[in-house]
Amino acid sequence: MPAHQLAPDIPADVLASEQAHLAESRAALKAMRTHAESLSADAAGDWVSQQILQSLLDQRVAALADHPDTPLFFGRLDRSAGDDLPTTIYVGRRHVHDGSSRPLVIDWRAPVSRAFYQASPAEPMDIVRRRRFGYHGGALTAFEDEPLAEGEEISPSKILTEEIERPRTGPMRDIVATIQPDQDEIVRSTLSQTVCVQGAPGTGKTAVGLHRAAYLLFTHRERLARSGVMIVGPNKAFLSYISSVLPALGEVKVDQTTVAGLLGEHAWPEEPMVSAVKGDARMAAVLERALWLHIVKPEEGVVYTKGAYRFRVADYEVREIVASLRGTTRYGPGRAALAQRLAHQVLVRMEQRGESPDDRVQDAVARSKPVKQLVDAVWPKLTPEQVLFRLFSDPAFLAKACKSDFSPEEQEMLLWRKPFRGHRSAKWSAADAALLDELADLIERTPSLGHLVVDEAQDLSEMQLRALGRRCRNGSATVLGDLAQGTTPWSTSSWETVLKHLGQADGEVTELTLGFRVPREVLDYAAQLLPSIAPGLAPPRSLRPGVGSLAVRQGGAVAEAVREALEREGSIGVIVPDAMVAGVSAELDGLAHAVLGPDSTEEHRLLVIPATLAKGLEYDHVIVVEPADIVAAEPRGLARLYVVLTRAVTSLTVLHHKALPAQLVA
Repeated sequence: MPAHQLAPDIPADVLASEQAHLAESRAALKAMRTHAESLSADAAGDWVSQQILQSLLDQRVAALADHPDTPLFFGRLDRSAGDDLPTTIYVGRRHVHDGSSRPLVIDWRAPVSRAFYQASPAEPMDIVRRRRFGYHGGALTAFEDEPLAEGEEISPSKILTEEIERPRTGPMRDIVATIQPDQDEIVRSTLSQTVCVQGAPGTGKTAVGLHRAAYLLFTHRERLARSGVMIVGPNKAFLSYISSVLPALGEVKVDQTTVAGLLGEHAWPEEPMVSAVKGDARMAAVLERALWLHIVKPEEGVVYTKGAYRFRVADYEVREIVASLRGTTRYGPGRAALAQRLAHQVLVRMEQRGESPDDRVQDAVARSKPVKQLVDAVWPKLTPEQVLFRLFSDPAFLAKACKSDFSPEEQEMLLWRKPFRGHRSAKWSAADAALLDELADLIERTPSLGHLVVDEAQDLSEMQLRALGRRCRNGSATVLGDLAQGTTPWSTSSWETVLKHLGQADGEVTELTLGFRVPREVLDYAAQLLPSIAPGLAPPRSLRPGVGSLAVRQGGAVAEAVREALEREGSIGVIVPDAMVAGVSAELDGLAHAVLGPDSTEEHRLLVIPATLAKGLEYDHVIVVEPADIVAAEPRGLARLYVVLTRAVTSLTVLHHKALPAQLVA
């Protein structure tokens, strides 16, 4: 039964009552927003406080925005518990109350709402009845009741199934109405716990990660407002796809970025195997040695002149100070501490002469020319670019920094074939960005966030993981990915390894294997590749049979398949080998479409998608062109094909002229 049709067995008066509650809730939300808009920041004392308060008020107003096509609540709980809470609770995307502070809608993240996702006949959690609502747009059109106190088996919810299977165009939607018990356990994990989710295609791992961020922001609002939450995705197209999820949940202040956006948009081309060597965690020790090798053994002392007096710190004393600092502090603070300790020794000499110097005198000595000259000579000021430039352009220096960590052949790979003229003109690769970040942290400590959500983490190098780990060293993380979808030369085969390099070795690894999005027929077809790409993983299962959802055609025309898909409701993704993008786009001339690029943010019902950008995205109807060429395009081509074949929510059509990979031939 489509959610917009009223079933004969739904009492009209009950439905009308629920629709009235929705109308009352929408009016109350509007009143809450109007009240927030009326508040003024002028009450704050000074200008800075006014600006901070105004920013908070603006965020509050944005969080109270009503989305007409999005229902305010999606469920109702009738409770039997004898506590102070209402016996009837409506569960929705945000809290709504009337003018008397009576709750009309309870936020799905509130503790009492947990029963909506977890209650069952075996464990009713003081719930007598759970009611699910069906909507068409923003209009409430149907409901289903699930009696929980009677101990009876509950039939599968039609409304829940229809919501999961509902066609979509545009960005990813939230899943608050369809969160399953195993997903809910992950979402409500404590802030201190780092969680790593191994999720097969269609299991909702990305949505779970986003909803966990929303849950933590609700539960630890004040703490995370100070320390921050960040979402890190594989590319800008992916971020655009997920961009509306958190705002729809009332969370408007969460940074969303890519690894490149975080570490630097460096994209100088280099061989994948060179990037793989640079991404190896062994580079961390090499970089640390390379930085500290710039410290020179002091051969002279320092003489500070004040009036007729000269105050000397002997060379051996300088060596002792340098030795005591080296390796016990970061490079930048160590350099500053050297100047201060030298100045302190000068002040000791002054006191021995009967003077009484204070802190201002010490600071003046630390900034004096003799001290600055010695510090510059012994402990030179450095940037990450200077260190990495020297490392990749000086074979002897690289060998000294590497010791035995890298073989001569690997060192040869790290050296630039044609060195740049200097560190200012050097061009850096994406792999270099993580090395520069490592050096920056060795020089000055990287600030930590409260929580970090990392998607497609299986494709990150060990050095990239270290860079992300620095951003949550005092917080926690939600790590999302699928080992079977690893497509880079450095893709991991172990989540324990990922957590170790992230600095979260105590993180909990959990697995989602039950799919809700990808039809079973499609998932089973793609899963034939698993023994070749991830033999240790259990094959994923799908709740949706999807009979007739798969079509494999030899010699079929792309335009014809697209026209067939256009006759159906929903979004369409034509996924092709990267080299065929222009050709397929030309073949679709006359059909309104767009080509997805790495920075694409526009919405379009029909998209031509390079295979390398398909990860993390999903479409109602997917047309995959020439699987053999997708496989042949890169070393982990079979994994790329697995990604491509699992993007479909309703139907998958495979078009090929060349022979299919042997794994897909029945």
